[in-house]
Amino acid sequence: MTSRERLMATVEGRAVDRPAVSFYEVGGLKMDPSDPDPFNIYRDPSWQPLLALAEERTDLIRMRSPVRAQSHQAWDSPQAASEELRSEFFAVERYLDRGCRVTRTTLTIAGRVMTALTRRDRDVDTIWTTEHLLKSPADVEAYLQLPDDVFAETIDVSPLVEEERHLGERGIVMVDTEDPLCAAATLFGMEDFTILAMTQQDLFHRLLEKCARVIHPRTEQVTRQFPGRLWRIYGPEFATQPYLPPHLFDEYVIRYTGPMIEAIHRSGGFARIHIHGRIRNILDSVVRMGADAIDPIEPPPQGDVDLAFVRTE
Repeated sequence: MTSRERLMATVEGRAVDRPAVSFYEVGGLKMDPSDPDPFNIYRDPSWQPLLALAEERTDLIRMRSPVRAQSHQAWDSPQAASEELRSEFFAVERYLDRGCRVTRTTLTIAGRVMTALTRRDRDVDTIWTTEHLLKSPADVEAYLQLPDDVFAETIDVSPLVEEERHLGERGIVMVDTEDPLCAAATLFGMEDFTILAMTQQDLFHRLLEKCARVIHPRTEQVTRQFPGRLWRIYGPEFATQPYLPPHLFDEYVIRYTGPMIEAIHRSGGFARIHIHGRIRNILDSVVRMGADAIDPIEPPPQGDVDLAFVRTE
């Protein structure tokens, strides 16, 4: 079997000649060793054998977004489609601080001024959020007053089509997307998110609905223009233990991520749900939602199940 045949047989539940092997982000995310950016860690010679091994020997699953250059960028990253309106509310400042790239985002709305800070270190491909935008219920109320058009996006599947053409039989393209829960939860620090989500559920639902008004139509459009593919949906892990109890997984994931899975299935596609950590008490909900796959399955102590348990269940 070719890598493409092997991967598609895997997601369809058909027999394969051997287990598919993917290095996940290595071979998945865009990594360009030729990019001269001093913050491009993949220029380092130590990366080259691993990058070559992934390209030459693994079953490639390219993780791509139809709205962002890198699928793991923040869900509300500035977009050309909303730039003019967005500038009425958001101001973004970028600068270097002790060798790190820092981005300060300031939101002014409803008489409130809110700030967020992110930091990117030179030798780590991670963006650290050192200050989150929303810090109180009053901040959420103000954020909800933003016009939905502030989050307007340009949806373009042509890079995904081109990547698929370039890959040929070496692998597949996986549409990579956040869900409304991820979009909402990452606006907060974890302590503020968990308290609000547990104690002010009506307010948090309003925030989820606002995020869904962007993400659900995007999902519908992409499933029509790029049908029958594998998707990865990240965000449901915010509603797992120890952060939130299982009944809130149903409230915040099934209710808002479920429609995305339904749209993917209507196009003949497959939905892979990304959930770290303790999944034992929400596995039934994941199945009820119609997910075709789940990743990762982490044994104790990081998680609370192993592959054998999931298979028997």
